Amino acid sequence: MRSILIAGGIGLLGTLLGTRYAIAFLVNRGYGQFIRDDGPTSHHTKRGTPTMGGLVTIMSVVIAYTVAHLVTWTGPTASGLLALGLFAGLGVVGLADDLIKISKARSLGLHAWVKFGLQTLVAVVFAILAFQFPDARGITPASLYVSFLRNLPLLQLPIWLAVIWIIFLVAAWSNAANLTDGLDGLATGAAAMVFAAYAIVNIWQYNQSCAWADPGPQCYEVRDPYDLAVVSIALAGACFGFLWWNASPAKIFMGDTGSLSIGGALAALSVLTRTELLMALVAGLFVIITASVVLQIGFFKLTKGKRLFKMAPLQHHFELLGWAEVTITIRFWIICGLFVATGLGVFYAEWIVGQS
Repeated sequence: MRSILIAGGIGLLGTLLGTRYAIAFLVNRGYGQFIRDDGPTSHHTKRGTPTMGGLVTIMSVVIAYTVAHLVTWTGPTASGLLALGLFAGLGVVGLADDLIKISKARSLGLHAWVKFGLQTLVAVVFAILAFQFPDARGITPASLYVSFLRNLPLLQLPIWLAVIWIIFLVAAWSNAANLTDGLDGLATGAAAMVFAAYAIVNIWQYNQSCAWADPGPQCYEVRDPYDLAVVSIALAGACFGFLWWNASPAKIFMGDTGSLSIGGALAALSVLTRTELLMALVAGLFVIITASVVLQIGFFKLTKGKRLFKMAPLQHHFELLGWAEVTITIRFWIICGLFVATGLGVFYAEWIVGQS
């Protein structure tokens, strides 16, 4: 438990203290955010706010994980390194996107297909490696099964389809986080709640692991649940600390560097903990916001120009209805909290029912 507490504390302090210096560094170099002309007009006042704050989050999480292992003198695990690799790898893609926006002085970065191709490349590497590194019991970080609260026995996939499934999850979650990052503090606060919930899930999986001598009827076949708890709490702490500077009125934006990396972490945790479909419930706010974009595009095409919402993603629809940005953010956080609580409740209820 020491390494979990250390990782969470360092992740929190890393962004809480480090972001202040990142803001000064970015301001001095003029690395400010460019705002879409077709977005809500209230956002135009945010033009020039420092961006790429996700770099601080990535560095804080990696340092927190490293120090936690050094202090407790324990080695990293395959699952922990894979989660960090996907987290940081997609962050690099987001960084490239942010740098192009700054250098070209526009709100559009990488070409859509280039960005998608780079996301896919990172996802492919993660997916292939996730089926390597079996432990002493032959358990690899990822599973060939589609999972909900644990592997679903009737949904075993051939290896090639399992890789495609993981690639889909990575693309879906990275873009979901990117779409949610539309208001000050919205994605950061929501992500902090989801990652904190997954720290609880991982600790529970560790305590009920099938690796123990007497695992019980409802044990979990997860390769490195304790180390994933270290990663999860480091992510939660880093997001929570960053929120100090990212809450309205934001002193810094996470940029695509932060949103894509957060999406990668969501995907990694869902795959490595065998809870792929549960993540859709725990991170339900991200799903709703993404669905609003899909529905808007579909409705627009089917009705030849009509719109289902005033603007998508969903948070901008409420802005155009006249809701204050802070009001939308707090209410969306409440919705996120309800999804998180429901997801944890379902996770625990399944274990209780299995014990009876």
